[in-house]
Parts: sequence; structure tokens; C-alpha cells
Amino acid sequence: MSRELVTRLRRLDCCAVSDAIDKLRATGIASSAVTGVPQQSGTGRIAGLAVTVELGVGAPPAGSARHLGAAAIELSGPDNVIVVEQRTGVDAACWGGLLSLGAKVRGVAGLVADGPVRDIDEARSHDFPIFARSLTAHTARGRIVEIATNEPVILWDVAVNPGDYVIADNSAVIFIQATEIEVILNAAEEIAAKEAAMAKALLDGVPVSQVMGSTYENLLK
Repeated sequence: MSRELVTRLRRLDCCAVSDAIDKLRATGIASSAVTGVPQQSGTGRIAGLAVTVELGVGAPPAGSARHLGAAAIELSGPDNVIVVEQRTGVDAACWGGLLSLGAKVRGVAGLVADGPVRDIDEARSHDFPIFARSLTAHTARGRIVEIATNEPVILWDVAVNPGDYVIADNSAVIFIQATEIEVILNAAEEIAAKEAAMAKALLDGVPVSQVMGSTYENLLK
């Protein structure tokens, strides 16, 4: 069932999903869109189920060979987006080039990171999609450490749970609670169908003032 829902989500864009959330807001919908997050590598939108990583200040225990992000990659596949919280304020990478390659090999849909990433040219060479707050050259070594994998995280003040749905494109990153995915998909698909009909009308020669009149203003009703 979750794979079918991911497939449906991938057919939409963030604007249609954001409009659906606006339409449903009065019903108590908690899913949220975050704007202004740049796509640092890859092309096109990504969507999938969240596999989460929480990072904090510090260093791994002595003798530990576990690298941050590696467990998330091994838990992930084509239906997943890895979601990383690195809100420590330390300018240190929460993701790097070998992680991008490892995720690409696993077929992971992409990465969303509230934090700095590095080796972005490597990610671009692998065509691995990354949406991230910023870029850096600074290593995580001795600066930040993985606290948890597949536990609740917070990105841009939005709570994200493992198994929530994520969609990202150049308009926004949207986190959709798993309990809300079907109602949001239904509303977003209805909105997208109405907009497709409006686009067809424009191509058929209907004046833009007519197309963008009451039909557009009542789109979310």
C-alpha cells in the first residue's frame, strides 16, 4: 500500500500538495511545507517514505567504526528519502560524497537535510538528488555525531517521524504525516486535474482572463 501511495505522490508537484494542505487546514491537518530549501544536486522532484537521522555535537565512542548516515542508507531503498537533522549550529557536514554514492547504489530516492552537506560536486556527478540548507567543506569528524537512526527528528521546526512521506522540488519540501497521506493525495490529485483542465483551455485559445477568473479563485473550494 505504501508503495502505491509513493507512486501517486511522485505524480504530483509540491504546489498541488501545498494547495491540498491549505484546503484541508481547517480539518486540523498537521503536515507542513517548507519553502526556500535549495536543490543542491540532482534534477527533478523526489518523493518517498522518510528514513530519519538525528545528529548532535560530539564524536563517536572510542573504537566505534559506525559512520553517520550509513545505517540509514542500509535501511533505505528506492521508495525512501533520507531525512537528516543537523541543527547544532556547528558548520560541519551531515552528509558527504561516499554517502551519496552509497545511497545511489542502493537506489535511494534522495536526501533532505536541515544542515550543511559537503562533496556536492561528487553528488552532482552521481546525479544523486540532495535538498539541503547549505554547503560546507568541513568534515563531521570530531564535530558532530549520529545520535539516532529512524527516530523522530525536527527539520525547519517541523516534526518528522520515520515512515512519514516526503516530497521535494524547487518550490518546496513537504513533510506529510503518514496518517494524513491519503486525504492529502486525494485533494492534491483533484486540484492537479483542475489545473490541467485550465492549462488545456489556455492551449485551446481561451483567454487567460477567463481561465484565471472564478475557476482559479475557487480552485480550493
